[in-house]
Order: sequence, then C-alpha cells, then structure tokens
Amino acid sequence: MFTGIIRDVGRIVALEPKAQGDLRLTVGVDRLDLSRTSVGDSIAVGGVCLTAVEVEAKRFCADVSRATLAVTTIGLWKAGRRVNLEPALRAGEPLGGHLVAGHVDGIAELIARAVDGRSQSLRIRVPQALARYGARKGSIALDGVSLTINAVEADRLDFNLVPHTLAVTTLGDLVPGDALNVEVDLIARYIEQLAKPFVEAHSRDK
Repeated sequence: MFTGIIRDVGRIVALEPKAQGDLRLTVGVDRLDLSRTSVGDSIAVGGVCLTAVEVEAKRFCADVSRATLAVTTIGLWKAGRRVNLEPALRAGEPLGGHLVAGHVDGIAELIARAVDGRSQSLRIRVPQALARYGARKGSIALDGVSLTINAVEADRLDFNLVPHTLAVTTLGDLVPGDALNVEVDLIARYIEQLAKPFVEAHSRDK
C-alpha cells in the first residue's frame, strides 16, 4: 500500500526483455534510502507496484509481467526516463495523500497544460470506463502522484499542480500527448462493488 506522496525521482537504467514477453527493469535512485529495502519488498515505480528482486545501494531491479505491461505505460519507457518512486507505507507512518495500491486501472492522456499563477493546471482524458470514478474534490493517482480533481467533464479531468509537486515529481516534465498511469480511488471502486447487488435488484424491479 502507498500514499501517492513521492519520495524520490529515479531513472530507468535498463530494460531487459525476459522470456515469454516479460521485462526486467533496473531503476537508479537519488535520495531514496534503499538500506531498509529487501528483496521481495514493494516499490511504486511511476505509479506501478513492483517487487524488488535485486537491491543495491543506489539501484534496484524489478520484474514486469505481460499483464502489467498491457495496462500501464511501462512498455513505452526507455532507458534514462525519470520515474516517480515511493516505497511501501509502513505502519505508523503518516498518510499524507490517499490510499494507493499501485494497481494501475488504465492509461490517460495529457491533453492540455497551462500556467496558473505559480502553479500549473493539467487536463487529462481518461478511458471512458474510468470516467465515472472521477469526482470533483475526489482523489486520483497519476504516475503514482496523489492529486485532487478540480473539475470533471465527461472523460476529462482537471488538476492543479502546486510548485512543490512540480519540483519533486515527474509531472512537470509532461507535454500534451503524453501517457500517464491512472489509478482511481480505492473507495470509489469498493462502493461500486458493494452497491452492485442493490442496483441490479432495483433494475429487475422496474
């Protein structure tokens, strides 16, 4: 489990194809302290929960399955790409953002960005199937960053990025047309699942 509060921006050092379409990533870190990370621990890389299979002082490796490649932007990554990093939440640590699982729901597209005072505004287009989870003032994770939705219009969501977020994440690097990993709010998904029997029963009664 994660919070969407980025602890470091690392770089993809290498992408090594493995058998049957899998991939091994080597990720270099800058400020992230890997001394507390062991093989088998989870690290969110660009919003994707990955399992460390090798750990050194300033880098770690993680395997990426075909299933993960199919629903994330990892297949588009190249060596040298900057990526948001967050280690798994430990008991007793503050929940600064919102609950993030690192299980990407789909890929969004940045369609516009503009300067808004000292901040910047972003507008993204999400897959139609995910649009219903967007709510004004609700939470969403983009490339692993916990953000508050400012406005919703059909499949388009608007956000505001304060200077700190621009400085400590990769979101400041984005240009229109770029793809982002999207994870919708866990609570919204659970509510939908819990409500499904009532909705279906109501539909049958009509």
